[in-house]
Amino acid sequence: MEVQFSLNEKTVSCDVDPCLRLIDLLRDELDAKSVKEGCGEGECGACTVLLDGTPVNACLVLAAQVDGSCVATVEGLSENGQLHPVQRAFAETGAVQCGFCTPGFLLATVALLRENADPSDDEIKHALAGHLCRCTGYQKIMDAVRYAAKLSIAETHAGRART
Repeated sequence: MEVQFSLNEKTVSCDVDPCLRLIDLLRDELDAKSVKEGCGEGECGACTVLLDGTPVNACLVLAAQVDGSCVATVEGLSENGQLHPVQRAFAETGAVQCGFCTPGFLLATVALLRENADPSDDEIKHALAGHLCRCTGYQKIMDAVRYAAKLSIAETHAGRART
C-alpha cells in the first residue's frame, strides 16, 4: 500500500507492506538513523518519534498508520546548521553519554516544552517516563531539560524560538 506523510517537514511517499513497522521504514528506507531499536516492545523509548507532535514509540506504530500525518525525528531538529535549544542543552550539560537513548529523550523534551515552557521536576519525570538510560543516572538528563527550558524561554523572548 502507498503512504504519504511529512517527515521532518518534507513530503514522502512510500509503498509499504501493511505489516511494516514505522521504525523499519524510517531507518531502512528513509535513512533516519536517529531512531534506534532498543527493546522492540515500547518499553525503552529509544525509537521515539513525534507523530503529529506527540511522542510515540516507532516500534509499536505501523508505517501505514502515518499516512497523512507529520513525523519528526532528531534529523529534523537542527536548523541552518544550528542545534535546536534542546540539543544544545543536552550537549552542554553532559546529558549525552553513549548517545543510544538520546534521540528519544530529545524528542520527548521537545514535546514537553511545546506544551509547558517551564515544567516542574515532577512534570519532567512524567514526560520522560518510559525512556531508559543506562549511562547517566538521569540527573544530567533532568538538568538538561531544565536548561533547555531556560534556553527556549530566552530564545522566545528574543524572537527565535523553534520548539
